[in-house]
Amino acid sequence: MIYDANYDTQLIEERLNCKEMCHDYNNLRPRDTAGRESLLHRLLGEVKGNILIEQPFYCDYGYNIKVGRNFYANHNLVILDGATVTFGDNVFIAPNCGFYTAGHPIDANDRNKGLEYARPINIGNDVWIGADVSVLPGVTIGDNCVIGAGSVVTRNIPSNSVAVGNPCRVIKSIPPK
Repeated sequence: MIYDANYDTQLIEERLNCKEMCHDYNNLRPRDTAGRESLLHRLLGEVKGNILIEQPFYCDYGYNIKVGRNFYANHNLVILDGATVTFGDNVFIAPNCGFYTAGHPIDANDRNKGLEYARPINIGNDVWIGADVSVLPGVTIGDNCVIGAGSVVTRNIPSNSVAVGNPCRVIKSIPPK
């Protein structure tokens, strides 16, 4: 569904509120683990268990992000959550990763009007995502996957896979747990 990301005053206000919370989070002392966790619980839509996101962290709305148990993300995590971004249990994310639900029309006239779309991203359980990975709109990464550093994930990755590259592709299977 196409929406107006540039001129819809409600969406602009929601993003500004989120950016204020991200700013507050990113400026908390690293040893203030209770404060950091508390702010993440207020910012994110759902947190089911232990969570640690190293600063800095940026997102658009926050409320569209759902995190399972035992979640860790290293520095410079960016989540553009115009649509839902769901992480399962035991997800580990290396530095400089981005999860981008937003896309823009190919037609320049529509794009110049500020129109965009968003497609959900789903990350399964027991997933490790290497450094500098980009996950694009509408992608699902199954359970028990490893995504190699520098990958650009443009399509779904099946469970029990090691996938790498640009575009990211499966190079090996992992025995199921």
